[in-house]
Amino acid sequence: MPIVPLHGHAALRRRLLEAASRDVLPASLLLQGPRGVGKQRLGLWLGQALLCEGPMGERPDGEPCGRCRHCRYAVELTHPDLHWYFPRPRLKDSDPSPADIQADLAGARTDRLERHGLYGPSSGLEGLFVAAVRSLVQQAAVSPALARRKVFVLGDADRLVAQEGSDQAANALLKLLEEPPADTVLILTSSEPGALLPTIRSRVVAVRVAPLPPADVAALLERPEVQEVLKADGQRDPVAALAERVGGAPGALFGGAAGSAAAASAQRILDAVTRGGRPERLKAAFVQGAAGARGAYSDTLDALTVALRDLARDTAASDPRRALGAARAVDAVERAKARAAGNVSPQLLTAQLVRELAGELG
Repeated sequence: MPIVPLHGHAALRRRLLEAASRDVLPASLLLQGPRGVGKQRLGLWLGQALLCEGPMGERPDGEPCGRCRHCRYAVELTHPDLHWYFPRPRLKDSDPSPADIQADLAGARTDRLERHGLYGPSSGLEGLFVAAVRSLVQQAAVSPALARRKVFVLGDADRLVAQEGSDQAANALLKLLEEPPADTVLILTSSEPGALLPTIRSRVVAVRVAPLPPADVAALLERPEVQEVLKADGQRDPVAALAERVGGAPGALFGGAAGSAAAASAQRILDAVTRGGRPERLKAAFVQGAAGARGAYSDTLDALTVALRDLARDTAASDPRRALGAARAVDAVERAKARAAGNVSPQLLTAQLVRELAGELG
């Protein structure tokens, strides 16, 4: 059961392949861009291209051939030299071994494979803990098992969790990013690059991953395996409406209850601004919680951006003033997203955001 093919990002893919063919692709990359645009899938695709048996200069457009054993294993998430790390819940063992980490990740990758590689955002309880970093560093020191090189995709790298006594693991990761083995490529992804440690950002080459145009989103959503997952998640809207709603981030559609919870939270904030008074607005801020302005709260802000775009579109003809206010309000949410990357109380941040939204929409 292969994961769904990568859609879109054609210009960026050409740039990456050209750099790889000239042997100038940086060994440590950061793919950064909005949540849900396919950064981790792009990282896996690049890993497949780097592991493909066909000489890159002999492939059509440099794309992975899709037929060799390396390509087949890559899209089935079973290639021993393509390592995919992403946030996971903390294991019960306070000091899990690398084998424990690998077993947990293998199970999680199997779960994602059953959904054709389609998944929702990480919850606020998941992270990249020190044990995962140690496991990654250890695997990077081992020779490739099958291919000429190893590729590591570290998804949501901004979820790296600092822990007391973790200096050794953190320093090992920094050294690995700065001087990876000659046979190793590291691909980090982040929707909140500002939340990454400056020492990490200084050791990677950042590459912007833009939202997908509507045609690419529609093509992805029309695939039968995508429709299967959407149906399982309770999404039954027409494909065209879905493509229009996600604003170039189809990944925002996947995730079932987590995605629904973020959308509901965003709608409560918007209702408090457009229909409620001061008590309702204070309540909307209070229910966001006092700490941890990442994870679920960031998902709420993403959903709020989508809701405001919907409002702008739906009122463009009937109420141009409201539509303009909604469009301006999106900028306020984007500023809140940037502040949420730091150690900021969601309650305080939402209280300020609600005031700004009321100024635009009131």
